[in-house]
Amino acid sequence: MATATSKPPTKDGWPLAKKIKFGATTIGALVALWLVFNFAHIKAQAKLGASYGAHIACSCRYIEGRPLASCEKDFEPGMGLVSASDDPDNKRVTASVPLLAKAVAERRGEFGCIQLNQSEIDALD
Repeated sequence: MATATSKPPTKDGWPLAKKIKFGATTIGALVALWLVFNFAHIKAQAKLGASYGAHIACSCRYIEGRPLASCEKDFEPGMGLVSASDDPDNKRVTASVPLLAKAVAERRGEFGCIQLNQSEIDALD
């Protein structure tokens, strides 16, 4: 029995599934927007990490004579995405961050390990 002072039952506007879908879409859109505005910075950091990794691994491998697996322990904290591979015939180390950056360092006599520029890297492929 309804009286003049009773309030009508409130109806929930959105079902739970619709709220979750809207929340997930909103979070996804915000993450995508953040990536769009920060992609240049992310790519620059990846290039920096790959270049540093190539130089450190090359010096460790071809100047100190340590195995490559031991050289990856010399990387700074936060460089977990940087992977290194070596080419013993050419005394060359390639470090990369998947899908973002690649850098190559090569032992050149008494000059030590030298970073290759992009045209030299392109000529290797």
